[in-house]
Amino acid sequence: MAESQHQAKPKVIVFDVNETLLDLEQMQGSVAKALDGNTQLLPLWFSTMLHHSLVSTVSNDYHDFADIGVAALMMVASNNQISLTKEQAKQAIVPPLLSLPAHTDVKPALAQLKQDYKLVSFTNSSNNGVKAQFQHAGLTDYFTHRYSVEDIKVYKPDLRAYKWLLEQLNVAPHEALMVAAHGWDVAGAKQAGMQTAFIARPGKALYPLAKQPDYIVKNLEELALLLAQK
Repeated sequence: MAESQHQAKPKVIVFDVNETLLDLEQMQGSVAKALDGNTQLLPLWFSTMLHHSLVSTVSNDYHDFADIGVAALMMVASNNQISLTKEQAKQAIVPPLLSLPAHTDVKPALAQLKQDYKLVSFTNSSNNGVKAQFQHAGLTDYFTHRYSVEDIKVYKPDLRAYKWLLEQLNVAPHEALMVAAHGWDVAGAKQAGMQTAFIARPGKALYPLAKQPDYIVKNLEELALLLAQK
């Protein structure tokens, strides 16, 4: 499945966190339980959360991503006549979110990539949240830095978020490779001038109207193999 275009070797590789590096399955289970076991509502909850993160951005009214997730879960529950308190929604999301395991392909790929590249993460989650996630999943030592939109209060895929990241890294857009399992994230990064890699995890698709990513692979080990050939 690997596809790639001819691009120069990047100076830094930027990783999205949730779903790209971390497996959300156990959190999906707790969220589905909060929704009376209706797993069909999970995609609606996630898209509602993303939708309202952008509402926060365009209305200049920043809220923590986890708080938006809780609010979105309460909205989906209400619209489907499911009784759910704010505390119940929080318990369904936050503890599981902070204790997610890494996908099985992640550590072998990061170990290989770290030999040749500077690795950083860039997430819509909070600084404290991703710190706890990396500690639990054993990913901390693979990265030179963790970046969060919390510091700029503009959610990805707003172009200002990627511009801010590139300023922190002190690199030109084409010198950074954004890696994500979300079509909207690679679309934003590509529009910002970055190199992009789409990790086609199950259930994930590219946005057909966006510019094509430079790499399309099924997992991070496949991406590491392609980059090793640079």
